[in-house]
Amino acid sequence: MAHGTAAAGKAAHGRHAAGDGAVFLDALAGVAGMAAGVAGAVGAIEEAGRHAGRWTLRRARRHGWSPGGGRVVPTAARPAPRPAARPTTPGPGKGVPAGLERAVARVAAPWTHAVPGRAASGGGLLGRVHELDHRAFAWLAEHHVPWANRALPALSRSANHSRLWVVAAGSMALSGGRSGRRAALRGLGSVALASTVTNVVLKSWTRRPRPVIDLVPEVRRLARQPWTTSFPSGHAASAAAFATGVALESRSMGAAAGVLAGGVALSRVYTGVHYPGDVLAGAALGAGLAAVTLRWWPRRPVEAAFAPAPRVPVPLLADGDGLVVVVNASAGPEGEIAPRLRELLPLAKVVERGPGAEAGDSPDGARQPSDAAAEDPDGHPDAGSDLMAMLRQAASEAVVLGVAGGDGTINAAAKIALEYGRPLAVFPAGTLNHFAGDLGLQRLEDTARAVRAGEAVLVDVAEIARDRTFDFGPMSATEPEVFLNTFSIGVYPDLVRAREAMQGRIGKWPAMLVGLVAVLRDARPVKLRVNGRARSVWLLFLGNGAYAPPGFAPAYRPNLHDGLLDVRLVDAAKPAARTRLVAAVLSGTLGRSRVYEASTARAMRLTEIQAGAPLAVDGEVRPGASQLRIAKGRRLVVYRPAGARRA
Repeated sequence: MAHGTAAAGKAAHGRHAAGDGAVFLDALAGVAGMAAGVAGAVGAIEEAGRHAGRWTLRRARRHGWSPGGGRVVPTAARPAPRPAARPTTPGPGKGVPAGLERAVARVAAPWTHAVPGRAASGGGLLGRVHELDHRAFAWLAEHHVPWANRALPALSRSANHSRLWVVAAGSMALSGGRSGRRAALRGLGSVALASTVTNVVLKSWTRRPRPVIDLVPEVRRLARQPWTTSFPSGHAASAAAFATGVALESRSMGAAAGVLAGGVALSRVYTGVHYPGDVLAGAALGAGLAAVTLRWWPRRPVEAAFAPAPRVPVPLLADGDGLVVVVNASAGPEGEIAPRLRELLPLAKVVERGPGAEAGDSPDGARQPSDAAAEDPDGHPDAGSDLMAMLRQAASEAVVLGVAGGDGTINAAAKIALEYGRPLAVFPAGTLNHFAGDLGLQRLEDTARAVRAGEAVLVDVAEIARDRTFDFGPMSATEPEVFLNTFSIGVYPDLVRAREAMQGRIGKWPAMLVGLVAVLRDARPVKLRVNGRARSVWLLFLGNGAYAPPGFAPAYRPNLHDGLLDVRLVDAAKPAARTRLVAAVLSGTLGRSRVYEASTARAMRLTEIQAGAPLAVDGEVRPGASQLRIAKGRRLVVYRPAGARRA
């Protein structure tokens, strides 16, 4: 694998993060996979494997077994084969009984040249497998394709230290959207696991020598021959692990990665550095280890989250007549969303919130003092005019309210749609699009199809009341805040502010990772009462609907209409809570960890909240409150086409 591999912002009214509370939880689990997949960590793993291989070769020489070593020895210079003979008894003081040495040698016979008391090709089932492996290698060495004489050695070299897979993962992450990022992350995590098991563990145990490659034409040989032992093939294991990991997230990307992986596996035999059996075993091992990642990171279902159809049919707008769409231009590719919506729905009114308007607008439409660091609900500085005012104006004119943006923009639109009693058309145009992803809306075309067909569903909305308890509903004296995805209190809002302070200099995702390290190092727990019980927490996470998978990385919702809040809490009162939490995540035993609690509820009351503790609501940092009541409230009608699927 490749070599080479907070400052906090203001608390008051800091606005959008590039995701919701689930991003923090997903980041903790994901950072382990990404860190394992980066160049420096993987290079260290393979270096350990090389040292282990050299150590076993030295051990093999001391015990009288042929080390192989993968070096090309001229035929004329190679000594004639010795007749099979019993190994000599160790000299005085070596402490290895002759009987034990013979037993060990006989077990290792199929993978070495020295077989006590019989020919090298004999020795039971393993001996026959070994002989067939030699014959297959010799046959492949004698048959070659001219164009492959240069292509396959070059492909083999490109996979050294997993450079090929790091580049492929980077391409997927940059061009493949959300599914591409998941595929890249799982692929690199699978490679890290396969490389560790293969190079550090198994090669030290099997100690099989490399093939003698005199039969391989010189044009096909690698310039630098490997010095580690042969079984199993680390290159084949990494290649199969990457292709399988990617395929678990995206079939199309997995097919392309599989072609590359097959080429790398073939190249290891074609260049004479592995027997076919080494490659087959490595590929099987890598694919199996990639499947093991599902224990820590289950795959998302293809089907969109369940949500029932509303009892009253929604308006069918054939060409978008009666639809008013507010486009947050700062949330997506500048200048591309509005023209595309006009093409899809020519009679719809499209209002664009441009990136050049005044800063300082708050999410609820009230003017705030201008601040150079002010951000819109999707996390972009100086992003535009009053979003809430634009949404209210659009709702007053529209039969159907539309919105194009990220989760923060959609949160604001949902609040206005409930206020005016309008169905909502969500056009995904943000960075993460958690709500749209659960609905199965992956492209602008998906929502346009639903609007033209008059297809919609009914989804839950969670509501937050500050400072006092009252019945939720449209007749409430005090209008509550809403969230469609997640609410959290604890370290996640600190992570958002740290990321916002750095993302302008180093980019969004690097700032998230750097901020995570800083927050985990410097964070302090938050004290509050949860349903009357005094608690000290690192994180309190509430999801609008039960999230999956269970554990520390909630990623998606199977049901958007279950009437439940997903409650996950990291208890700071337990000794060494952070260390125990990380250990439980890595070992897959989080469900039995005493520092982590998970449950569901229909309502929750938070009181005596520590002063200065901010909140994160659908990825936006909001000012805190002394007490809050969170509950499921009204339901929202949202357009979704029949048969919608996740990415």
